[in-house]
Amino acid sequence: MRGIAFLVAAMLAAAPLAFARADEIEVRDVALRRVEGGMALDADFAFELTPRLAEVVANGVPLYFRVEFELTRSRWYWFDETAASSRLQLRLSYHALSRQYRLSTGALQQGFPNLEEALDVLKRVRNWLVIERGTRLADADYDAAVRMRLDTTLLPKPFQLSALTGRDLQLESSWKRFIVRGQEKSR
Repeated sequence: MRGIAFLVAAMLAAAPLAFARADEIEVRDVALRRVEGGMALDADFAFELTPRLAEVVANGVPLYFRVEFELTRSRWYWFDETAASSRLQLRLSYHALSRQYRLSTGALQQGFPNLEEALDVLKRVRNWLVIERGTRLADADYDAAVRMRLDTTLLPKPFQLSALTGRDLQLESSWKRFIVRGQEKSR
């Protein structure tokens, strides 16, 4: 009987840990490849919107997601060198008249009949040019990093205050880091 009580107590103690990461985005797969204009990044993210975020967007408040990329080179004699840095902003919104979710970046936008389809596209970043062709990289190892987060600074002010006090309006990943060889990139 003590064994069962101990097992139940252990499961209850671990339960908050299992649900504590509901506000986190996981960076699943990242690939940097050479294209005609430089280097392009492909990344897959995994997350679910909290019920509050799903309600917010369904009521017409747009959500802005920011994908960030950095390429740095460590230097023992000075601060690290930032070789490239890029930001991509994706806007997820719902339009009641057309009953469609829209995902847009810049002037480009695409409509979806439901939230799940819009999120499937939002979670897959493809062919994002992060390093221009003329960027000179030394023959060294570079540290590349990518992350995604919900930009709460672009929410309306009442939601920004809620995001400060609660976790139900926050969504972000930690930096996914990987090594890039400079000589391979500069060709």
